[in-house]
Amino acid sequence: MANLTEFKARNINPNSKPMADGTITGLWLRPGKEKGYGKWQMRFVSPETNTRRDMGLGTYPEVSLIEVRRAAAAARESIRNGIDPIDARKADTQARHRDANALTFEKAARQCHDSNKSGWRNPKHAAQWITTLETYVFPHIGSSKVDTLKARDFADALLPIWLDKPETASRVRQRCSTVMDWCAAQDLITGNPVGVVGKLLPKQPKARERVVHQPAMAWEDVPSFIEEHLRTAKSNVSRAMLEFLILTAARSGEVRAMTWGEVDLDDCVWIVPAGRMKVNAEHRVPLSGRAVEILQAQKAAAAHATLVFPSPTGSVPSDMILTKFLRDHNIESSESGRTATAHGFRSSFRDWASENGYNRDLAERALAHTVRNQTEAAYHRTDLLDQRRPMMEAWSLYVCGIDVADSKIVSISAKK
Repeated sequence: MANLTEFKARNINPNSKPMADGTITGLWLRPGKEKGYGKWQMRFVSPETNTRRDMGLGTYPEVSLIEVRRAAAAARESIRNGIDPIDARKADTQARHRDANALTFEKAARQCHDSNKSGWRNPKHAAQWITTLETYVFPHIGSSKVDTLKARDFADALLPIWLDKPETASRVRQRCSTVMDWCAAQDLITGNPVGVVGKLLPKQPKARERVVHQPAMAWEDVPSFIEEHLRTAKSNVSRAMLEFLILTAARSGEVRAMTWGEVDLDDCVWIVPAGRMKVNAEHRVPLSGRAVEILQAQKAAAAHATLVFPSPTGSVPSDMILTKFLRDHNIESSESGRTATAHGFRSSFRDWASENGYNRDLAERALAHTVRNQTEAAYHRTDLLDQRRPMMEAWSLYVCGIDVADSKIVSISAKK
């Protein structure tokens, strides 16, 4: 008798006779109610009771020929070892049900977190992942058994933040879904109830309606801000760091944690490693003449062997250090009544670049923005470092209050 093939299995019909696999003793594909569908069954003699038994191994094509042979081979191995595979499967199912009865959502979430955090982009994301559940979900359903949770339970937990904090609520829902998917994969529950939670909650505002931009200073006001607030008083870490951030159009976290190992003063370039970038890709920043001056002053101060802008305690400065400086000096943004933010200077740079005719590609590369169009991204093989140098030097001269056309200053980076 020829062995069963995928072609034969695909052509089984309700009138067909059961088809023997031919490779695993007792394995058969019995016809279903429609063509191309069937049920896997393995007949064997129990080594424990010496009686004939039929073991179901799923349906075809959901369980493929390769998969069922693997399962049947494992069952035959159990039989050779004196174990009835049906009884063993029942015992395993009962054990999993006992585990589910003992497993609360909080315990499941922490186990899921532990098993997945090594694959996440950075420790900060891993910490935020579990912290949001601790804040918004555990107080409501943390002590509930996972196999008792329904969609309504998750909806009730999410409701307090669903409209007020839509972005956070969406992330929390996704994380709850990840936990329940993990439970389903462990056979602790039969399905994930989080998928239909949205049906029980009010409609959230659309993404465009809920976007809140970081307050930014108008690009025309940046030179006077630097002159009045960063140059008139004695320089300190906050002032040096903020001016460097403005000159490079970098994110606060990238500047605050900047190390000397990332800086090449000879080539006038700052290389931010992928692990510290939002897009998880290395980013090269061309350094203008003024940016190099700031770094040389920091190096001469020898405040820290590793960090470029260390805090007084020798650690990475708090993410509030620049915010506090702007608030303390009451630095207004272009939005009435709102204080400018450090992140907003990236918008100031972007608007300046557009107003002064710089290529969109160069400005977006300077900001290390992700190219969302996959086709376009496939052709982005270079970061245009050398082409960005003149643009960043012109930005530096502008914010320092120097007329680019009349300037006789030759920048360090322009020589490269």
